[in-house]
Amino acid sequence: MNSIFRKSALSVAGLLMTGGAVAVPAIAAETAPAKPAIAVQAEEPPGQDKKVLDHEYQRQPNAYYCAPAATRIALSTQGKTPSQREVAEKLGTTKAGTQSADDTTRVLNEMTGGGYETTEIDGPTAEPAQVDELRADVVEAVDGKRGVVANTMGTAVDTEGRRHSFPGGHYVTIIGYRDNGEAVQIADPYDPKKHYWMSDDKVATWIAERGYSS
Repeated sequence: MNSIFRKSALSVAGLLMTGGAVAVPAIAAETAPAKPAIAVQAEEPPGQDKKVLDHEYQRQPNAYYCAPAATRIALSTQGKTPSQREVAEKLGTTKAGTQSADDTTRVLNEMTGGGYETTEIDGPTAEPAQVDELRADVVEAVDGKRGVVANTMGTAVDTEGRRHSFPGGHYVTIIGYRDNGEAVQIADPYDPKKHYWMSDDKVATWIAERGYSS
């Protein structure tokens, strides 16, 4: 059901302007201090409607390590705990960031034994069918104890009304869902609040013109 895609290599200038590489908030990016890993126990679902994976949260140590940090969080849902530096080397991350969701998919498969695919969301906004596909992919992945890594760009608003703005691109990890997948829980390696819920349509449009690994 997922489509595999491969984007051509972008120049450093292109990545900084339009690529999915660097976590740059609406305000000027600051280098975040390295934080110790935080083990997060999955919330007990009240029924079959809510599921959040056990995982180990890590904050990105700088403005361009969002993909290594998000991938590391996803790996921890399967008990894999490499360093962010090791993940960054495998991803090919540079100060310009990480190329695309193809790279996170490749590394997740390499380090977990497989099961991940890349799905691209074409166009400036997500179509209803693409929202449905994202919802189904998240539910399937979380039920299979796999965190999802999403390559996002622009601004999205969570269910509490907080804005998360990354005009230069950002990577986050989806580690849970509720309401049959109509809302997903995000572990954000940049955000000081660490975790928040967001509706599936807003997440899909946040990913638009990029992709996700599930």
